[in-house]
Amino acid sequence: MKKAIELTEQAGTKGIQVQIAGRIDGKKLRVSNGSERALEPAWITSKQIEAGRRAMTRNVRRGGKIWVRIFPDKPVTVRPAETRMGSGKGSPEYWVAIVKPGRILYEMGGVAESVARKAISIAASKMPIRTQFIISG
Repeated sequence: MKKAIELTEQAGTKGIQVQIAGRIDGKKLRVSNGSERALEPAWITSKQIEAGRRAMTRNVRRGGKIWVRIFPDKPVTVRPAETRMGSGKGSPEYWVAIVKPGRILYEMGGVAESVARKAISIAASKMPIRTQFIISG
């Protein structure tokens, strides 16, 4: 942001455009050494997200920082077995994050690229979809 303000002052323009409404797309990288990108659409459960996060944390051994870029905000309801028709909707059984192709799942910073690649490949094995390792820059 500071750099953008300096550039506008040098150029002599009136101001800069800043996004103040709407959502910022989850397909762009933040500052990181490596990240994991989804290649297929899927519902990823909270247990799968947590399993990937734990695997990455164990692999880097308190080195670096991990960002989980998806959040399970959709409840999935299930009706009990052998229930008659009617009597309303079932209770929430688990929560999922809706992931579309190109979405960044995890990011890692503060570690070497080889360490990030290994940790993210372990986390990718916990996911039900194909993913891709990408490097910022």
